[in-house]
Amino acid sequence: MDVLTGRCHCGAIHYRMPKAEVLHHALCHCADCRRHAGAPVVGWAMVPAEHLDVGGTPRVYASSEHGRRSFCAECGTSLFYVNEAMLPGMVDVQTGTLDDPAALPPGAQIQVAERLPWMTTLHSLPEFPRYPG
Repeated sequence: MDVLTGRCHCGAIHYRMPKAEVLHHALCHCADCRRHAGAPVVGWAMVPAEHLDVGGTPRVYASSEHGRRSFCAECGTSLFYVNEAMLPGMVDVQTGTLDDPAALPPGAQIQVAERLPWMTTLHSLPEFPRYPG
């Protein structure tokens, strides 16, 4: 079985999930995700909750009426999102926290109505393998 593993920045929270159980991986452009993650876009892999094995105890924050975001209380890494009213029994896992994020390419972009306008032109920016000299 192909298993995806991940963790927070400090390693206090770690998780595993079968790759075959991931329903989809989407890049979310909503302002709520952007604000919580401090990033212009956030990758989410949706998996049935019973297939996500979490080690450690994440802290839970009520980010909206039904939305619950889990993060590491030690280092602050955002990890999971649950909304039982909209997606019962499902957990979204932030794919930037995977040990091998390249193992799960995204299949869609969502909430593009809230996408930052400059995100559509990233391909035109200069690129550097590391910090520019």
